[in-house]
Amino acid sequence: MEHELRKAGTSTGEAFGVYVHWPFCLSKCPYCDFNSHVRHAPIDEDRFARAFAREIATSAARAGDREVSSIFLGGGTPSLMQPKTVGAILDAIGSNWRVASEVEVTLEANPTSVEATRFAGYRAAGVNRVSLGVQALDDASLKTLGRLHTAREALDAVAIARRSFERYSFDLIYARPDQTPQMWAEELKRAISEAAEHLSLYQLTIEEDTPFFGLHAAGKLKTPDEALARALYDVTQEICEEGGLPAYEISNHARRGAECRHNLVYWRGQEYAGIGPGAHGRLDFDRARHAIANEKRPEAWLMRVEASGHGVVTDDCLNSEQRADEFLLMGLRLAEGIDPGRYADLSGRSLDPDRIAILRQEGAIEVDGNGRLRVTQAGFPVLDAVVADLAA
Repeated sequence: MEHELRKAGTSTGEAFGVYVHWPFCLSKCPYCDFNSHVRHAPIDEDRFARAFAREIATSAARAGDREVSSIFLGGGTPSLMQPKTVGAILDAIGSNWRVASEVEVTLEANPTSVEATRFAGYRAAGVNRVSLGVQALDDASLKTLGRLHTAREALDAVAIARRSFERYSFDLIYARPDQTPQMWAEELKRAISEAAEHLSLYQLTIEEDTPFFGLHAAGKLKTPDEALARALYDVTQEICEEGGLPAYEISNHARRGAECRHNLVYWRGQEYAGIGPGAHGRLDFDRARHAIANEKRPEAWLMRVEASGHGVVTDDCLNSEQRADEFLLMGLRLAEGIDPGRYADLSGRSLDPDRIAILRQEGAIEVDGNGRLRVTQAGFPVLDAVVADLAA
């Protein structure tokens, strides 16, 4: 059944996004610290769809009139949902908010053959962009990462995505155990040959409360040292630039105009509603920016929504300093950088010109002809230190 969102004209204001979290996976990857859960009994999708719709209505009532420019179905593994469930969620968004005529609707998917067959159904439901969790293009690495698909299955899923959607992206993880710059360069060139417009490339990080953390602490999992990790990062920038997919964010690469519009909402400090277990949101109402977080446990979230219309467990009003720091932290991830004037408007103070001068002299940041401040390629590997220095 063809799904249609209720659409308005293209918005002239700031972008507004809706993030919907589907928290279930077939298995838990050993590096993953996301809010994802494995359930061996069937999921009652109809019940969850009703809860998503109710929380969407509650969120819309709080946020007021908005025009949705992007929708992102993340997880977990949203491609475990039936297309009719996706359609019901998009129907609920379209019933409670105006939706831009060129809305971007992204769904994250795992490239197993069973899920790939659903792509046509998702397209009919209203999804127009898919993001595939490929993670690696060799079977040994996929096994180490705990993935359930092979490299061949991943490439087959990319081919199906190419036929089903005008826009698609996929993720790869690098700085994997025993990976050399030459190995990564070859893998990355192959990935670029398969990617139409967008790649997300993440360095493997060892997160607490994951199996990889325990293995790493015990010396059973060896990751690249700082020098090798930097070499792998440099290879990433060089190969992607040559391949026509330069970095527009520290871990995301795209052809010009093909950036993920939903993620730009986050990085530009704009508003978004968070729907579902563990989802976060940033909404402006009652003359304040609210940082909102939902109950993480799926069944507990479900009961909260059924009882009170939402799963919110945290709703904090950000003060001017917190808003400015968040704007700095997120905005400097982008190649386009930030407008220092907006930082001053948010915080009530300007960035320290002496600190800016020192960081410019060190080659970590630059200021363009329009006065925008951005981190250089040399500065991105030490981004956290740059942000901390500027915010001090």
